Amino acid sequence: MKPTISIIAPIYNEQDCLHELYRRIREVMHSAKEDWELVLVNDGSKDRSYEIIRELAAADPEHVRPVIFARNFGHQIAVTAGMEFSRGDAVVIIDADLQDPPELILEMIAKWREGYQVVYAVRTEREGESWFKLFTAKLFYRIVYKITDVDIPLDTGDFRLLDRKVVDTMNAMHERHRFLRGMSSWVGFKQVGVEYKRAARFAGETKYPIKKMLKFALDAITSFSYFPLQVATYLGFIFAAISVIGVITVVVMRLSGSQEFLGQATTLVAVLIFSSVQLICLGILGEYIGRLYDEVKGRPLYIVSETPDDFAEQHLTNSIHEE
Repeated sequence: MKPTISIIAPIYNEQDCLHELYRRIREVMHSAKEDWELVLVNDGSKDRSYEIIRELAAADPEHVRPVIFARNFGHQIAVTAGMEFSRGDAVVIIDADLQDPPELILEMIAKWREGYQVVYAVRTEREGESWFKLFTAKLFYRIVYKITDVDIPLDTGDFRLLDRKVVDTMNAMHERHRFLRGMSSWVGFKQVGVEYKRAARFAGETKYPIKKMLKFALDAITSFSYFPLQVATYLGFIFAAISVIGVITVVVMRLSGSQEFLGQATTLVAVLIFSSVQLICLGILGEYIGRLYDEVKGRPLYIVSETPDDFAEQHLTNSIHEE
């Protein structure tokens, strides 16, 4: 039977959270009295996540659908795979660490039943996170909101419900450097937010250290904004104006007999400043060109070593042998 609600959870080293994630989702969906499936995408985990996913799928093959990557491809790609393997009329994206409460899915479904096609969760509070993480997250959302070409709601993550029409539209977008919350805003449709208090992780450590956060922010900005390229242009005009003013100033002072601006120190400082600006601008261009290079190669977004159908066939074969 085709499920009404598909719930997607990308998994990377979440062995301590998986059983509790499944238990809470099962309770929520049984109370909702909806046909449902839980798509668990193993994103190259190095702990026992793979074995636990298979155990859950074997214990509840009607609801648990495992998608096993051949290696780690990243959180956004794992969610993308889950969307492509999902079968429901609506899709819920949730993290496995239980910071996003599965109980909020009931409110999301209610909004979907009212006719909304994107229901995103808005974080009013965030427990268990350092002041640095809170500050940088708040700064990130506001910078992205200001400089991108789409209205991305503030303080929202990937935790959201998407109607099948929205999912099919996003599945047709094959860009490699994906910022899913921006993509779901860009496609339009009828959208609404629901507020919630984000909890601390149930177990384990964050999978988004500073390096990944910076890459994620860069993907978000370059996917939906030309602002960095515009900054490079503005810097060019500003320093060109400074150069003209500097040349005029030096000529006037030399003609007046001033001894200022003599020697190589001033020249070296000026060269270092202009060289630094040029390298920054080249770096910005390089980021955009690198993304074009990735797109042109046309490689698949991900490689799956085991699909839900593969697991179902293997499970059926094992059941027959046991009989």
